[in-house]
Amino acid sequence: MTWNKRLKHPNKIVNVGDVAEAKVLGIDIENKRISLGMKQLEQNPWDVVEQQYPVGSIVKGKIRNVTDFGIFVGIDEGIDGLVHISDLTWGQRIKHPSEKYKKGDEVEARVLSIDKDNERFSLGIKQLSEDPWYTVHGRFFLGQVIEGPVVHRTDFGIFVEVEDGVEGLVHLSELLVDADDWQEQYPEGKVVKAEIIHIDSHDRKISLSERGAVERAAGDPEDFKKSQSGAATRLGDVMGDLSRKLKDKSEAQET
Repeated sequence: MTWNKRLKHPNKIVNVGDVAEAKVLGIDIENKRISLGMKQLEQNPWDVVEQQYPVGSIVKGKIRNVTDFGIFVGIDEGIDGLVHISDLTWGQRIKHPSEKYKKGDEVEARVLSIDKDNERFSLGIKQLSEDPWYTVHGRFFLGQVIEGPVVHRTDFGIFVEVEDGVEGLVHLSELLVDADDWQEQYPEGKVVKAEIIHIDSHDRKISLSERGAVERAAGDPEDFKKSQSGAATRLGDVMGDLSRKLKDKSEAQET
């Protein structure tokens, strides 16, 4: 009757006594049946979806449904796009999409892929912004003390939000509390200070130390500032050396 899969009952579009047009789809003489189709008189929206919404374009629509694995966004009549839970945010701690979205919300998303044959339209909300891990070395460095809320607890430590989409692990050995009930003293949302002791942007990992932050705070403030400035300078020297090496290599290849 319609390309819109959300139709739950025919009386939403027709009533008894209405005059309707339809296309003959099949004739079964033996069983005296004629199959008709109303949607076949209209263009299949999936036939032009790639032209209207090319991959990489940004679309806007209202959330039609919220499920355990993502949200469905209404893009056009008969076309819903799925934002999988893994494409909602660069952070990894959303347990259910309903934590951030509800039915009826209007959202923007980027078109990731279109499968016309299987009528699948994949969208991404986190893709509207750059992956923060690509430039994490430009904003954070070893020895820097950050402050953020606890977003997750495990048997081996706690994860602290360094910034939106970037989380760091404070291993159990780097926590100030080492009692048996340590997890109770680090509830989700509690703000902690921790020193950055390792950064691996490739594996998307930052190691933190709450003990290290306290040790730095207990020292001379001026020494602490100098150590932070020195860490940033050393990082700049390393990046500069790497840039020069790449340039020299490129010039040698051209020669």
